[in-house]
Amino acid sequence: MTSELSLAPVRSAGPATRRAGAGLPATVLLSFLAVLVVVLWSLLPGLFTSYSPVVGDTAAKLDAPSAAHWFGTDYLGRDLYARVVYGTASSVSSALVAVLIGLVVGSAIGLASGFRGGWVDTVLGRFVDVLLAIPGFLLAVVIVSSLGFQTINAAIATGVTAVAVFARLMRAEVVRVRGAAFVEASYLEGGSRLHVLLGHILPNAYRSVLVLAVLQFGTSILVIASLAFLGYGDPPPASDWGLLVASGKTYPTAPWLVYAPALVIVVTVLSVNRISRWLRKVK
Repeated sequence: MTSELSLAPVRSAGPATRRAGAGLPATVLLSFLAVLVVVLWSLLPGLFTSYSPVVGDTAAKLDAPSAAHWFGTDYLGRDLYARVVYGTASSVSSALVAVLIGLVVGSAIGLASGFRGGWVDTVLGRFVDVLLAIPGFLLAVVIVSSLGFQTINAAIATGVTAVAVFARLMRAEVVRVRGAAFVEASYLEGGSRLHVLLGHILPNAYRSVLVLAVLQFGTSILVIASLAFLGYGDPPPASDWGLLVASGKTYPTAPWLVYAPALVIVVTVLSVNRISRWLRKVK
């Protein structure tokens, strides 16, 4: 399959590309702003809302969005905006754990496979092929069912499904760099295999992998939210984004219970994807 990156030089430069030298495109700037808000929600939720995420006013249950309750209230009178804000820490940290697992394990497999070659490449390549042959979400469901229904287990399961993607990309980058002239020159100068690996191959192979890590962060948020929606995350009164959508779908007369957290998920994932696309162009 032809790499999309290899087609980049023949594309005509669009307005967003031409503005990259002068500053961030408007869509990228808005994406960074959205991600910054999400990060601040996860770190300092008390600065963004004065309501409790677990205590509500039953007299105000199922109130529509208003100036007092931006996202409305749920069936127990709890402020939905507060629950979304306080649920951000769990959703974001779980996605980070998933990306870290996929990045570290997958990069190690790809690095060993591409650098050593031979039977090592064959064995690790078949292992990666097996992982790629299994639908990622199905594999995540199987793993989290085995580990237990908790958000951290959903993060681990999501990270395992990402290992093959990171391994495949890292191997391709290592194979590309391994044949470069400066690598051969390092060997001729007496450099050891470890020196060449850590000093030349890895620094020149990791850039594309880091861009993939940003993209995978958005994908992990979506997968973990989907697992929580199906009940594979922390139970109530936790306020993971996917769990909020699942809880809200039982109240069709209060559609904001679904739309508000779903909109936060969509905006976050789209923002992360836009940043990843921009990084791919400027790296």
